Amino acid sequence: MNGLRLAIVNWRDPWHPAAGGAERYAWEVARRLALEGAGVRYVTSRARGQQRRDRVDGVDVVRLGGRFTVYPLVLLWTLLRRRSFDAVIDCQNGIPFFTPWVLPRRVPVFCVIHHVHDAQFGLYFPRWMAWVGRLLEGPVSRWAYRRHAFVCVSPSTLNAVRERLGWKGSAYVVPNGATVSKQGPGAVDVPRGDPDLVCVTRLVPHKRLSHLLDLAEHLRGRYPGLRLHVVGDGPEASWLAAQIEGRGLGEVVVAHGFVPEETKAALVARADLHLSTSQGEGWGLSVIEAAALGVATVAYDVDGLRDAVRDGATGWLVGPGEDLAGAVERALEERADPVRRREVAAACREWAGMFGWAGTAGRWARLITAAVATGSAASEDHRAHIVRRYGDDRPRVAEGPDRDLLLADRVGGRPPVLREATPLERLLGRTWAAADPPPEIEAEIEAAAGGAGTGAAGGAGV
Repeated sequence: MNGLRLAIVNWRDPWHPAAGGAERYAWEVARRLALEGAGVRYVTSRARGQQRRDRVDGVDVVRLGGRFTVYPLVLLWTLLRRRSFDAVIDCQNGIPFFTPWVLPRRVPVFCVIHHVHDAQFGLYFPRWMAWVGRLLEGPVSRWAYRRHAFVCVSPSTLNAVRERLGWKGSAYVVPNGATVSKQGPGAVDVPRGDPDLVCVTRLVPHKRLSHLLDLAEHLRGRYPGLRLHVVGDGPEASWLAAQIEGRGLGEVVVAHGFVPEETKAALVARADLHLSTSQGEGWGLSVIEAAALGVATVAYDVDGLRDAVRDGATGWLVGPGEDLAGAVERALEERADPVRRREVAAACREWAGMFGWAGTAGRWARLITAAVATGSAASEDHRAHIVRRYGDDRPRVAEGPDRDLLLADRVGGRPPVLREATPLERLLGRTWAAADPPPEIEAEIEAAAGGAGTGAAGGAGV
């Protein structure tokens, strides 16, 4: 990355009052690529009181416009500097910035998609504006980025991009990392009593906070000492407070609002379960952060969350015909067994340990440098592969221009050996590290290896 000029455009920065996981993702990538020697400009909107120009962790931060005016202003800013960048990461938060319209064709653009917003536009905007949003997210985006590539943060987001947005071009997977404050073993070794539940979330409509309140009403009769901690802030905060009071849940549901990272980690670490009631996510960063503390999550079986939660191993997914209360009661019953409780906590920590921001940035660095070298973010082969070069004992997952460059580099005159990666391997960016992988993962790897052809390199399966 040394010397490469990179622009990362995102709706907000991590210090914006409404920042969430998408901002965390963009900023972690930006600052880590800057540490690798890239010249990075992070271009975003400006909240009241924020400086227009800043420099943080080696990244030049440029703030332009507000919630909607940031889009045309970023396009104008990029147009005036169109020859100043070697590559661009264009983050789509509902709609992207359409930077290919103003950049030279030779500049590779990666459009980052955390999750497909089609169903969510109607929750936030009038019908006509929701229609415009879906038009921009779908047909207009397909045309604008047709010579470039999408980057998704999870396999289910990739599937949604293909199925719901109709994207047929190049699309890769680069997941979130996780950073967690150090805490003790939490509730894992605490004798069982009435449950302590926690939900870390932004207070916005698509997180479906009413489901949490319904759950509290259902469980408080069975568990008189039940506590449900809601951690996070957002436009629904006043609604949540009014609902807690109106439903008489003041002794059960505790709305903490925004809290420092250490306080948040302490609340999660002591909980019996973490909950997510969202109707869909790109990934589920709070799920992985809870898992790192040994705390399993109960969530709906929806995009993103079905990737972040390994059902029955690191949490429980609310299945078809099942309600949230039923899944939570099922999870609490399993946790009543001390052996099962420790087993789930260990699986959670192992799973969370596979995701780190350094790994996320490393995958981005390989994609970007390869795209700059080949002159395009796109690739004719949209699959991910396990690639092992001659003399290399450490095969890895590669896709897009990164894989294309590896296949062209014949060490000792020999082509690399490869097979198509499984969805899990694509998510992790590597093969399963443990000597004895869980049965469902072992079966997935064996199925991929058994069906592997010679691949683009003409070699045998790994």
